[in-house]
Amino acid sequence: MLARNKSIEICRQTMVELQGIPVSSGVAIGPALVLDADGYRISRCLVAAEDADEEYARLTRAVDAVSEHLEANRLETSAVAGEQTGDIFAAQLQMLHDPRLHSELGGRIREQNQSAAYAVSRVLNNYAAALRRLSNPLLADRAEDVLDIEKQLLLQLGAVERQPLSDLSEPVIVMSHSLTPSETANLDRRYVRGFCTETGGSGGHTAIVAKGLELPAVVGIGPFIDSIASSTQVIVDGDRGRVIIDPDQETLQKYEQRREQRRSLTARLAELRDLPAETADGVRIRLNANIEFPHETKACLDRGADGIGLYRTEFLYLSSAEEPSEEDHYNAYSQVVREMGGRPVVLRTLDLGADKMGHRPLAENEHNPFLGLRSIRLSLRNLDLFRPQLRAVLRAAVHGDIRLMFPLITTIAELRQAKMLLKVVAEDLAEAGIPHRSDIPVGMMVEVPAAVMMLDHFVREVDFLSIGTNDLAQYTLAVDRSNEYVAELYQSSDPSVLRLIKHTVEIADSSNTPLSVCGEMSSNPGRALLLLGLGIRNLSVPPSALPRVKKAIRSVSISQCQKIAERVMKLEAARDVDLYLLDRLGAIVPELIVD
Repeated sequence: MLARNKSIEICRQTMVELQGIPVSSGVAIGPALVLDADGYRISRCLVAAEDADEEYARLTRAVDAVSEHLEANRLETSAVAGEQTGDIFAAQLQMLHDPRLHSELGGRIREQNQSAAYAVSRVLNNYAAALRRLSNPLLADRAEDVLDIEKQLLLQLGAVERQPLSDLSEPVIVMSHSLTPSETANLDRRYVRGFCTETGGSGGHTAIVAKGLELPAVVGIGPFIDSIASSTQVIVDGDRGRVIIDPDQETLQKYEQRREQRRSLTARLAELRDLPAETADGVRIRLNANIEFPHETKACLDRGADGIGLYRTEFLYLSSAEEPSEEDHYNAYSQVVREMGGRPVVLRTLDLGADKMGHRPLAENEHNPFLGLRSIRLSLRNLDLFRPQLRAVLRAAVHGDIRLMFPLITTIAELRQAKMLLKVVAEDLAEAGIPHRSDIPVGMMVEVPAAVMMLDHFVREVDFLSIGTNDLAQYTLAVDRSNEYVAELYQSSDPSVLRLIKHTVEIADSSNTPLSVCGEMSSNPGRALLLLGLGIRNLSVPPSALPRVKKAIRSVSISQCQKIAERVMKLEAARDVDLYLLDRLGAIVPELIVD
């Protein structure tokens, strides 16, 4: 019995599989801890006029207590998942102490004689509703931060009961209508194996905290809480976005076996950390890591990365209520390059759309943001946004091997304009006597078919190239990869995409231009072998994928990879490609087939 995003009946002893949004990978198995839905209602309550000042004092004490709690969350989360993840709670502190918020709450209590709890509920729910009505997804996601503050204040005021998360003594899977960032950060990881929620999305702060804590999680499942009893056995498959309720014995055994296989494999692959990513016939492959946060450098070094092949800088813009300053950029980049200890760091400039830039209005509502003002187009249209980032890159480069990469380059004019601005910024720094480097390598992402077609011209203008298979597949196949109705058409192994990659390799080789692949395609061991067969010698993958990809590389010869590529290039469908690659991976490195 399958159910997708609709109310279901689970009380019967029947296995049910729900589909949601995967936000943190891994498999978790355990009894359900079902939390009450957050749909509590605070009844309208008035206080006597002579008691209004004391009621406001109660609110002030509650604000102080919540403030201390948020600061503790910030420090603890920063220690575990890095300062930028911890800054989520710094942003909430700013909201909590907003003078306008306190003015409105004070007016309701002192002038309208509302109780503190009722005033908090009305004001903050109005704020959250206003955010949800916005078309900007970034700002809409901040509604959960506002409701988090509301819930914590109501708890301090004694208006709602605390959920039973503090007295755990056995492993559980938390199942809730929603989880706030604070609740997620405070989950006891000794006992909470994973969680799933009815609401939420991949870009919310709850999802980001879950990733930082490495808790398997699936969100946005739809209504299910009312149909599940606590202690029901649950499987959370954070890799595929599946939640299995009351699994039968066969399914349970399959997932338990898969979980144990992954643990055993992880331990064995850890032994490869200090060995090079070298094929069986002695060809050295550069195996780099993709990161979003400075704290991820530890995971890269722990897993033996040769460097950072893609440092995504977007989180600097998404993790704070304020637009990042030049110093914010500089501090983040300097931390990464220092911690990488001389290994190369390829930094990609801002790769967001105007629809995601909540700090200021950069465009009117766009009907199709993926074809609109985003990435390098957005940066070149907003030089006051772009200059601080470029200045910070050149300043941080004095600390190590930084290389700069521009995203979504489509025309020669765009590339030349970006390079010219970089030159002007370097001259400004020199005139001001600010330490910097102006000789860093400059490259571009290859992720638009037009760029592939004109690549023989682009290679004369850049020091290196990097194929972004995520966008290259999206633009080649005319598929919005975030659209659930056409998601099955989004396949980076589609033969049309592979032909563009092959053409890119040929142009890069003929011009002696260094080329890498940094899209998600390269993190799949089978597809990685295909890329080697097509001539790629530089891969960049998420830190968690480094050991598996290195194992595949060390288990194969280039001639085997070339035979794989020759066969694949004759196939006509992505499904045929993936099945063939899975078969070949199973024959060459069977221990990597654990799913």
